[in-house]
Amino acid sequence: MATAKTVSRKTAIHKTRLETAPEETDSESPRLVIPVNPDRDHIQGPLTALLTLVEYGDYQCPYCGAAYPEVKKVQRELGSRLRFVFRNFPLTRIHEYALNAAETAEAAAAQGKFWEMHDFLYEHQATLGDPAVALGHAKKLGLNTQRFETELIQRSHQARIKEDFDGGIRSGVNGTPTFYVNGVRHNGAPTSRN
Repeated sequence: MATAKTVSRKTAIHKTRLETAPEETDSESPRLVIPVNPDRDHIQGPLTALLTLVEYGDYQCPYCGAAYPEVKKVQRELGSRLRFVFRNFPLTRIHEYALNAAETAEAAAAQGKFWEMHDFLYEHQATLGDPAVALGHAKKLGLNTQRFETELIQRSHQARIKEDFDGGIRSGVNGTPTFYVNGVRHNGAPTSRN
């Protein structure tokens, strides 16, 4: 599944805020091929928000882990003006636990607790190799742990994760994290401000 790699992003000299003026965007940047779909995507924020931020991420990627608090900061700053979408892009060739972590988040999503598990996985990246930690959090979230564990054992959510991954490849994702702002790939540093 993983043909891309984790890459560090160089900080751009010019401003790279989400609120970049239209004349400042790079018309040559890759575009999001798979449109945001409220019936399928994991979305935080109003569906009618003026700005849509899509992240293709890997729960084990240290750069995604560093970008996680930046995304939270942008969400706080922009409030109802932002719709945030997360899609899975596990880099399985270099991150041993990335696929399992994505499956863990999707198993929680099947019971309505995607964002709670998503946040937990990023906030506890060092524990991704210990399935008991995520199971303990699933219990705290009130999930049906038997169903949760069965879905992980049966790898019930791999097809969805592969769809996310394939859509990322088609959209020009070549490392994690990769962000799209209103459908255009953001090529600057994954920070709220430069």
